[in-house]
Amino acid sequence: MTLSEAAPAGKDRGNTVLRVAGVLISVVATLVVSLIELELSVLRAGGVTGLFHGDLAIWEGGGALVGLAIPLTLGANLALAWFAVTTIGRNWAIGVPWALWTVIVLGAAGTRTSEGDYLLGGDNWVALVMILVGSLAFAVYAYRMIMKPLKRS
Repeated sequence: MTLSEAAPAGKDRGNTVLRVAGVLISVVATLVVSLIELELSVLRAGGVTGLFHGDLAIWEGGGALVGLAIPLTLGANLALAWFAVTTIGRNWAIGVPWALWTVIVLGAAGTRTSEGDYLLGGDNWVALVMILVGSLAFAVYAYRMIMKPLKRS
């Protein structure tokens, strides 16, 4: 066996390690991003103005809902999809963050607190739009992948 015959096996092993690391990082990033999106979906104008007045408890304010979670969800989910597909190098990789994000968000929408309230209520328009936009972000990225196949070296 020559050195040139042994090199591809080592390269494949290195690619496998990078792919596994890509999956793990995608999972952790999806967990963090989805929890941030869920927290921001209940942000109200009174909490934001309280922040400017030196009050750091931004989730205690009242007023209208602030739709900050919607553009953040769009950008973050597109970034999660791109990262997963790029690092893992397979088309199926988009399914990892997409499925995990969907389970977390829909799980939060169907979960009741100990007081009987839903974590994401039906009267929270930001949360409802965030769920729609987040799912559409993954769907649009997947559609673009279908139209333009992944380049493999």
